[in-house]
Amino acid sequence: MRKSDVLNLVNLHQEELRKLGVKSLNLFGSVARDRATPQSDVDILVELNEYVGFFEFFQIKHYLEDLFQCPVDLGTADALKEHLRQPILEEAIHVF
Repeated sequence: MRKSDVLNLVNLHQEELRKLGVKSLNLFGSVARDRATPQSDVDILVELNEYVGFFEFFQIKHYLEDLFQCPVDLGTADALKEHLRQPILEEAIHVF
């Protein structure tokens, strides 16, 4: 999957993602660098509304996987390991 494909799809489906509880969405990893292979997943960081729980988190993950037709590694900045947080946040592309 190319970066431009992910950006376009997310922008087209931003309203639905917001309804699912996504406040902001950032792309990082190989897709963000346009170095993805056919085996690559899409790495996404989200900021969620306070009402989003475990069940809703996985609804968002599955929604994105259906949208992209590939695996999605979904997480939040708070969940990143300390030594990975800064490099990931520096490379992340803010989509909305």
